[in-house]
Amino acid sequence: MSHAPAALETSTGLDNRKLLMWLFLASECLLFGSLIGAYLLYRGQSVVGPYPEELFDIPFTSVSAFVLLMSSVTMVLALAAIQRGDQKGLRIWLLGTALLGLLFLSGQAFEFTEFNREGLSLSSNLFGTTFYVLTGFHGAHVTVGVLILLSLLVMALRGRLTQGQSMNVELAGLYWHFVDVVWIVIFTLVYLIQP
Repeated sequence: MSHAPAALETSTGLDNRKLLMWLFLASECLLFGSLIGAYLLYRGQSVVGPYPEELFDIPFTSVSAFVLLMSSVTMVLALAAIQRGDQKGLRIWLLGTALLGLLFLSGQAFEFTEFNREGLSLSSNLFGTTFYVLTGFHGAHVTVGVLILLSLLVMALRGRLTQGQSMNVELAGLYWHFVDVVWIVIFTLVYLIQP
């Protein structure tokens, strides 16, 4: 009779890995807070164009935001599946989450390409610098999340991600939800609220 390995708990009763993930996400809040702060500080300060109002396609970016938000739903479904021992559901929802993440990244790549065609580069003005750094860092975080999800999917396909290892999916979910919440803040402050 085999037993799942006992979770290493802190004095708070939290699993060590979950506590470390929360600490990591807190540090990520500081990073994104500083990037968002820099964007807001320099918003409207560019003396040459192109300017946000000339570039932003709010309906397109709204669809991208919706896609990323829906990936949070599929992530919740993946966690629920592994917690009840549903391996097929786990694989389906992990794949669905990764595909939605890739769709979001494709939209971001398209948007960056279009903005570049319109003359916005990292060095064209303050808006370009702060916009690309902020949204680029977010895109990098989504990319890391997709790689984590695909790694979990491969483990699940090989039978190496069991119900007793649901913490792995839960930790990936915490990271993924953080990335989604950050996008809501970025989308609202950068795209929807114009000076």
